[in-house]
Amino acid sequence: MRYSKGKSLAIILIVVGALMLFGGFLPFLGALTREIMGYLVPIAMIALGYYGVKRGNTLIGYIILVIGVLVLISKLAWLIGPLIAIGLIVFGIYMLKDKSNHKSRRY
Repeated sequence: MRYSKGKSLAIILIVVGALMLFGGFLPFLGALTREIMGYLVPIAMIALGYYGVKRGNTLIGYIILVIGVLVLISKLAWLIGPLIAIGLIVFGIYMLKDKSNHKSRRY
């Protein structure tokens, strides 16, 4: 049995469809499906928007791409805030160390 790219996509679609179908019957699986689809749909929109831009439909491609990026950013807001905070702390420490190194070099 050959395993091609088309068969891989078909298997992925079957698994996603089964998760969506059984999500209504099993409560814990429904929550998992909602979480997965909540991230999968914006990522698919970004991919389709990029594909549209690459194929020449720039206006529609950019619209879909921007909407997908905005939705994904809103989904990842819980992660973006702490990452910015950590980046500010690391940058502040780097600036303090850099100033102390410059002072010692002048003497």
